[in-house]
Amino acid sequence: MTLLSFNDVDLSFSRYDGLLTAREIPILKRISFSLKCGEVVALIGASGGGKSLIAHALFGILPPNALIRGDIRFDGQRVDDGSRPSLLGRRMALVPQSISHLDPLARCFQQLRWAARRAGLRVNDAALVAMLTHFGLDARAAQAFPHQLSGGMARRMLMAIATVGNPDLIVADEPTSGLDDDNAAIVLSKLKSMADAGKGVLLITHSLATALAYADSVCLVRQGRVEGVERAEAFEGCGQGLSSDYARALWHALPQNGFRVTGDA
Repeated sequence: MTLLSFNDVDLSFSRYDGLLTAREIPILKRISFSLKCGEVVALIGASGGGKSLIAHALFGILPPNALIRGDIRFDGQRVDDGSRPSLLGRRMALVPQSISHLDPLARCFQQLRWAARRAGLRVNDAALVAMLTHFGLDARAAQAFPHQLSGGMARRMLMAIATVGNPDLIVADEPTSGLDDDNAAIVLSKLKSMADAGKGVLLITHSLATALAYADSVCLVRQGRVEGVERAEAFEGCGQGLSSDYARALWHALPQNGFRVTGDA
């Protein structure tokens, strides 16, 4: 079952040249891809290519001068300003890119409580402690302020807060940024286990090599456009199973493939 779909979505920002003349600056152009329950889709692209803006368009956290055209659907329902409030935190959740999204003035357990209330849950502290344990976080982490956590612990705390409402869709924006290989594997394994339990996971990352071990399919974004959607298992050998020249160029440019760079990369 298709859980999330972007259908020819354009995003632009309006800008005034002088006092009276406004023009649109296009950023995302005809973005189209879909995600099913039980699937990890990796949204791959270079920094500044528009990956995070795709997530921000879904969650409605764009600035006032943003203009969106096209169709975004969640579980068959159009996502817009009217439908979005009932979905946020309950059926879809964002794991933000920066750990600075944790409130520096509140202990982590209090932030988890707030998230549970926003999701409409009535849970006791024992249930919240059990959730933290699931993410490998103990009582000391719960009572800590964000600056007292390691990078890996802060990432897992963000995931616990985002998923406390048991959402059907988890969008993780660069969830391994700044982490060593071991901590990155812990975070990505948690996301994969959510998909194995029937959730949909959109993994936003610039690292194709890292994502392939966890993703079912890969959506390639370049300069605000989708360059192709590939099955993860097609990234093997000489890339003969890949459908686009851009996908093959990225595959060949990885270290294990000899850093071969072509004009399409």
